[in-house]
Parts: sequence; C-alpha cells; structure tokens
Amino acid sequence: MADYHFVYKDVEDLEDDLDDDRFLQEYRRKRLAEMKKVVKMAKFGSIIPISGSDFLHEVSQAPPDVWVVVILYKDGYPECGVLMQCLEELATMYPATKFVKIISTDCIPNYPDRNLPTVLVYNNGAGKANYVGLHTFGRRCTPEGVAMVLCQSDPVLNDGQNEGEASREAVLEGVRKRFIEKVISQHENDDDGSSSD
Repeated sequence: MADYHFVYKDVEDLEDDLDDDRFLQEYRRKRLAEMKKVVKMAKFGSIIPISGSDFLHEVSQAPPDVWVVVILYKDGYPECGVLMQCLEELATMYPATKFVKIISTDCIPNYPDRNLPTVLVYNNGAGKANYVGLHTFGRRCTPEGVAMVLCQSDPVLNDGQNEGEASREAVLEGVRKRFIEKVISQHENDDDGSSSD
C-alpha cells in the first residue's frame, strides 16, 4: 500500500508540474503579444531627418495607420529651433506618430523663409493640415500648445496605447493635465522666488 502512496504523490507532483508548465506557457504567450504590440506601436520616438528624395517614401507612402508630422525648417532661424524643441519632446511622448524634419528648400524649391517654420501633417498619403509660422502654435510655443493645435480635429499624436478618437481624447486630456501641472509648478516657483525678496 505504501507503494500506491508514492505513485499517487508522484502523479500529483506531475499534475502540478503540468499546471505550472501551462501557466508559464500562457504567461509567455501573453507577454510576447504585449511586447510585439509595444514594438509595433513604438516605431519612431524621435524626429527623423529626411531629404527631398526621401519625402515620397517617408511621408506620402507611410502606412495608413501612421500620422506623419513634417517640419520644414532651416538652420539658423531661432523660430525653427523653438518649434523643433517642442516637436522633439512630442516625438518621444508619442512614438507611434512619425516626426520628420526636412530643410524647407529641399522639400519645396524656393520656399519663402518668411513662412518658417512650417508644419505639414499627413495621413494615408494625403496632406491633412499645415501650420505656417511659429505664431500658429500660440503666443508662447510649448509642447503642450503644439500638441493641442495638432490634435484639434484629428488624432495626429498617438502614444501607441489607444487608437482613433480614443487616442485623440487621451492625448488632449494628457496635454491639459501636463499644462495645468506646469502652470502650477511655475506659479509655485514664482511664489518661492518672491518670498525671498
């Protein structure tokens, strides 16, 4: 009878091991699916420099589910630098949106410098919006202000977590929250500085 006890115990141990294996296989499958989704969505994360010959492939022929934000710029223009800093921050925050930069005259020959910086927004091979000059992003150009303008009518910015209108609403809510936090922080810093006078 003692032999049956050992056999029964061995069978129980094998069943436990089998359950553990099933659990680990299921966990591994789910984790791989999550990782694939993150890799698929986190395609970009920075501003990609392109040339005129790259424009068709990188912008017009981008996949239909990818929004492309193009900045036309020239080195040495402070306004371009200000907007570029905002877009660099947005590119890291919204890695499923493709950000590219191109020297204005490489993209459009004889493009007037007075129109710099210019932002073009593309989706599904078509131009969806354009913003000429820094003033189109508000009196003080901030990443939050640029994000609000870009998402006014379309879900341009995508963090890779949501899609379509849900993405647009999530981005706008996040931008509003960060803007309020920034204003409060600046106000608190102003209060700290004025009390030392």
